[in-house]
Amino acid sequence: MPPLPRLQRRKQMTLQNYIGGALTAPAAGAYIDNIEPATGAVYSRIPDSGAVDVDAAVAAAAEAAPVWAAMHARERCDLLLRVAALIDEHADALALAESTDTGKPLWLARSLDIPRASQNFHFFGTAALHFASESHTSSENVINYTLRRPAGIAGCISPWNLPLYLFTWKIAPALATGNCVVAKPSEITPVTAHMLSQLCIDAGLPPGVLNIVHGRGATVGAAITAHPAIGAISFTGGTKTGADIARVAAPMFKKLSLELGGKNPTVVFADCDFDAMIDTVVRSSFSNQGEICLCGSRLFVERPLLDRFTDAFLERVRALVVGDPLDDATRQGAVVSRAHMEKVLSYVDLAIEEGGTVLCGGERVRLEGRCADGFFVAPTVITGLGPLCRTNQEEIFGPVVTIIPFDSEAELLAAVNSTPYGLAASVWTQDIARAQRMARDVACGIVWINCWMLRDLRTPFGGMKSSGVGREGGWEAMRFFTEPKNVCIRFPD
Repeated sequence: MPPLPRLQRRKQMTLQNYIGGALTAPAAGAYIDNIEPATGAVYSRIPDSGAVDVDAAVAAAAEAAPVWAAMHARERCDLLLRVAALIDEHADALALAESTDTGKPLWLARSLDIPRASQNFHFFGTAALHFASESHTSSENVINYTLRRPAGIAGCISPWNLPLYLFTWKIAPALATGNCVVAKPSEITPVTAHMLSQLCIDAGLPPGVLNIVHGRGATVGAAITAHPAIGAISFTGGTKTGADIARVAAPMFKKLSLELGGKNPTVVFADCDFDAMIDTVVRSSFSNQGEICLCGSRLFVERPLLDRFTDAFLERVRALVVGDPLDDATRQGAVVSRAHMEKVLSYVDLAIEEGGTVLCGGERVRLEGRCADGFFVAPTVITGLGPLCRTNQEEIFGPVVTIIPFDSEAELLAAVNSTPYGLAASVWTQDIARAQRMARDVACGIVWINCWMLRDLRTPFGGMKSSGVGREGGWEAMRFFTEPKNVCIRFPD
């Protein structure tokens, strides 16, 4: 795959589905315009696929399934490692495509998104070699052991914020455990999934093992969810869409993994290591324009530290450069779409209506040159709002944070746990007993103590309450994509 030419000279691309090992046009011949967030201009066309395309993908997966499931784990591992190597080989082209498609800074796509996509294939490919089953000796002549077989055909539906990173996070463990996959990337950011199709062809992945169908959630996503031959659904995205998927899939007794929204707290106690904390909290608030489900959007600060924290935080936030994603100096790129920009800005208006004060940001940023029509939002800090207002209860998923003071641990925990979400939290304190109490009592699936976004692919990932069902990562993902069968053997006395 040759490197993509510079954006100014690039011809408009037409993406294709990847079904049965081949790149194919959508059955109905319809396409969706794909808009570059940094410029507001159409730069590619996406297949507007439908149920017919999903049926074709499922048929291809069903044909490939017996051979792929029976293949030795070593062979599957070798193929996934080839895909990882090709991602590394074409990292620059993939990073440019990811930056263009999402509006994120190019340096961020180079350093985070694309390396992690490669690591996903490498990690889960090799994990297949070490995935062990349990055994239990009941007595001297009775043993129980667990067989784990592929769940069958898996449906993997991924979001727009970390497109290739989260797409491969689902696909890799499904393939490693012997499943065939019908996958749908977000129609908002589909280009790197299209490029992955060609890399899988180049790697020699057998036809039908992975199928990628582009299109809208209401058509392709719904068809994947409802297809009777797809027995497992792994979805990352909005909580409302997750509920819609559950309503369809649960009565069909499909396996479900739903990684949904978040309204994550960052808790800063007065005894924290201030210098280490402040830089990390700026990053945890505004990385990827706040469009990461793990970003901390509610900043709880112990009152004795409030003034010092606010002054230092604002100084750093105001210094964040909002600019062209291709510029290495840019720290905040464009948000993903015009609709999302308008949603984010509407929450700033709501915060003001609720009595909040905007300390910085709160407006659309207008740039010059090629990005004059891009979807840029200034990093926004709001204060003066209580924990139960809509601004502090609803997911904004953009560069908007609130600062909320607290006086006691009991008051803090009530506020932290007051939202319907429970994905992640970060806590800053040098009191190890307090850290342990917070880790125990905060109702979420991930707690970082004196750090943020340190990820180990072996650990379980996911949330509580409206943040989802199930866990991804490590053995959790391998178990999700397999069906356990207990075998009990009684030997002669």
